[in-house]
Amino acid sequence: MKWIKGFPVVKAFKIALAAVLSILTANLLGLKYAVTAGIITVLSIQNTKRETLKTARNRGLAFLCALVLSYLCYSLLGFRVGAFIVYLFLFALLCLRAGWGEAIAMDSVLISHFLTEQNFGIEMLVNELLLFVIGIFFGILINLHLRKKEDEFDRLSRQVDDEIKGIVHRMAENLRRKDKTGYNPDCFARLEDKICLAKECALRNWNNTLWSQTSYELDYVRMRENQSRVLRNIYDSIVLIKILPAQTVQVAGFFEEIEAQYHRENDVKDLLERLEKMLADMKLEKLPESREEFEARALLFYTLMQLKEFLRLKNQFVTIQQIR
Repeated sequence: MKWIKGFPVVKAFKIALAAVLSILTANLLGLKYAVTAGIITVLSIQNTKRETLKTARNRGLAFLCALVLSYLCYSLLGFRVGAFIVYLFLFALLCLRAGWGEAIAMDSVLISHFLTEQNFGIEMLVNELLLFVIGIFFGILINLHLRKKEDEFDRLSRQVDDEIKGIVHRMAENLRRKDKTGYNPDCFARLEDKICLAKECALRNWNNTLWSQTSYELDYVRMRENQSRVLRNIYDSIVLIKILPAQTVQVAGFFEEIEAQYHRENDVKDLLERLEKMLADMKLEKLPESREEFEARALLFYTLMQLKEFLRLKNQFVTIQQIR
């Protein structure tokens, strides 16, 4: 059974089960074209609860429009293929304009039954409405099992945290080195990949929660995205530092402090206060004696200002979460 590994067997089984239940229900009610209910169910199943409900709403509105258009076309042109073509043109035009493109095929299958039966009476109208309702109902029902994957987000977000912590550690190390030949930006590509995965998970969790929603996960990802951009700016500054002023040791030590205190619940207020003191002290120090030292100290000062933004983003995030 090893070949099955990696295939979404459970999801496939649930889709098949929902389709079968739709068909059986339609058969029990004595509806014509019962298989269509199963097809509607399959087409209604989306990746998240919100997407499923949105699709059901759009297709429901589209189906009501399809009934009106088809009734007019069949009444005016008769039950001919030409009438169905005119309906299909008008319906496709309406759906594409309204953003209901996914409803064209499914709803038109139901409308084609009127042409096959050569009848638009109450009995056929009820038949098609019930097929639609049964198919949509089981499509929504099968998606009720979807839950927030909090454990998955926690795992992915901790990978993001570890990557950022590693970047800060490498910055502290390379600040103390004149030769930065081996210091490359590859770590940022890895960080972006991990943030992207965490963001996708956060969006899925958001869309699979209909009540008691919280934006914590999305806010967290947004904060890390912004911090990632700040860290990239810091990296660009560090690689330009060619000489090591006396202040370099202090700045590198501050990076190490950030690494040591790096955890999710830290509001970094102490670090921000420490940074403000460092910036104030640097302004009072003796002016540089050479152009090279001036440029290096300017880059160090810019680095600290970027670190201030890095910490401010974290402080803002934690503060907002505490208020909520």
